[in-house]
Amino acid sequence: MTTVTSPLAGRAIGLTAVPDPVFSGAMVGPGTAIDPVREKTEAVAPVDGIVVSLHPHAFVVVDSDGHGVLTHLGIDTVQLNGEGFELLVAKGDTVTRGQSMVRWDPAAVEAAGKSPVSPVIALEATAESLSGLVDEGEIEAGQPLFGWS
Repeated sequence: MTTVTSPLAGRAIGLTAVPDPVFSGAMVGPGTAIDPVREKTEAVAPVDGIVVSLHPHAFVVVDSDGHGVLTHLGIDTVQLNGEGFELLVAKGDTVTRGQSMVRWDPAAVEAAGKSPVSPVIALEATAESLSGLVDEGEIEAGQPLFGWS
């Protein structure tokens, strides 16, 4: 069982509340979403593993069980071309849960007309393989979001 923890502090809102049909319809995979606090912050690794994909607005960490976890910082933030995001790790790095991955400012994302809501997705998973999914309430970075068997 892999425990996936929150990469951000804020409010868990669930995928259905994400303002993007690809995420809200769980087309990328099951998971949840965080409406982050509106201050400069660092997104942290949700699991121990290897960074297999890294962009200013999104990253994937694969754990030792082969589970890939996507953290997508905001919606349509790829259109910001990295503006306001600072990478703190490199693709191929081994990271530990809670390690800082990307520094960003959700308030600046919102001011640029994009949603800072951040999906956390279990890639290539089924909804049935997740347990204890947190989809409401305040959450701190590092608190459990869901288990993955």
